Amino acid sequence: MADAITRLWPHPDAAPLDDDALAQAYAMGEDPQVRVNFVTSIDGAVELDGYSAGLSGPADKRVFGVLRMVCDALLVGAGTLRHESYRAVVLSEERRNWRLARGLSAYPILAVVTRRLELDPAQGAFADAPVRPVVFTSAEAPPERRAAMAEVADVVVAGDRGVDLAAAVAELRRRGLRGILSEGGPHLLGGLTAADLVDEVCLTVSPLVTGPGAGRITAGPPSPPRAMSLRHVLSAEGTLLLRYVRSR
Repeated sequence: MADAITRLWPHPDAAPLDDDALAQAYAMGEDPQVRVNFVTSIDGAVELDGYSAGLSGPADKRVFGVLRMVCDALLVGAGTLRHESYRAVVLSEERRNWRLARGLSAYPILAVVTRRLELDPAQGAFADAPVRPVVFTSAEAPPERRAAMAEVADVVVAGDRGVDLAAAVAELRRRGLRGILSEGGPHLLGGLTAADLVDEVCLTVSPLVTGPGAGRITAGPPSPPRAMSLRHVLSAEGTLLLRYVRSR
């Protein structure tokens, strides 16, 4: 099977991991945390032909779904939301039941970061959302855009000139959303890193060499490096699925 995933490290095991085993491998701890998830080529490209989907495969998509299943909130930048044509964050009945059995809400909440609220309230991510999204913006956002987005989402001003990501994460935690998953984009990851908010990185390395042109999974002004510790290495037909956690 193209999406069969096995464990290389620690405790190597050639037996494919089922969804319960994957959920356990990617379980979020009881402490509040911010996890980021990206896919990259061997030579570090964040996209292929302009989209991250070109780097993804069945195993990556499977882990992508599991990560959404175990989180409380899904944090994404407005550019990624628009470019990747995000739809509503929905889960299968089986995965909703999995969440409910573990004391989670049926669906994770979508949270969007946007400095000037350049969003379309009619986009499926908002219009078809099973639970009301949260949109973090700045005081620079025009009032008419705030009013339009307030029809489909909770609009929170978190900063004067740009979005204060620490304040946004604090607001999500105030709402009881402890396990936060960010799917990007690169500028959001750069901002989260600069604010020292990244607790975990889940990285899929696609078995492709794409050549020059594409950017990295992170972007923005330089910031100090942060040490991470490898938690596991999974494999699927040449694809590596890595999980790193903050070094304490």
